[in-house]
Amino acid sequence: MPATRLTQAERTEATTAALIDAARALFAENGYDATSLDAVAARAWVTKGAVYHHFDGKRGLFEAVFMREVERMAVPLVETYQRAYARKKDPWDAFGAGCQAFLDECLDPGVQRIVLLDAFTALGWEQMRRLETPLLDMMEAAIARAVDAGRIAKRTPGPLAHFLFGAICEAAMIVARSTAQKAAHRQAAAELARVLDGLVIA
Repeated sequence: MPATRLTQAERTEATTAALIDAARALFAENGYDATSLDAVAARAWVTKGAVYHHFDGKRGLFEAVFMREVERMAVPLVETYQRAYARKKDPWDAFGAGCQAFLDECLDPGVQRIVLLDAFTALGWEQMRRLETPLLDMMEAAIARAVDAGRIAKRTPGPLAHFLFGAICEAAMIVARSTAQKAAHRQAAAELARVLDGLVIA
């Protein structure tokens, strides 16, 4: 039976995926500064020219890795929110569960290195936040649902979403830099729960 020949689009997709996989592994292990495009090409079994064919240098490749990390992290956050909401039909408790899931995802060493520690230097604050828009959008939607349900005071969801997202990211960075991460993570989770409880309408 003759082998199926890949189309150009399929070959491009396969090469791009291989480069992102290779870059993710190296960025997670060595960090952005210490990772070379030569090393990425070698790990992906392609030439360095192939890297430049698909990406505009190391920053562009890191951006693609970062975007995929954001997309990957969004999945357990949504699933956790939906499971929590299905149990009690409480949008604010479900929101808290989703926030906790984000902190849990940030315990992964690769996520810590790529998303929390290196992204600011590699991408800059504005681009990093732009790429994190899907996570912020999820928070806004969940906050709006809690407002509609009367669980928290009526407000425009955007400012609170940005406030909480910034606080959670900062807490996650503190955990990532801690020499006692499990303890720091427990403290961050407990403080987050207190903040969210304080917003509930009595």
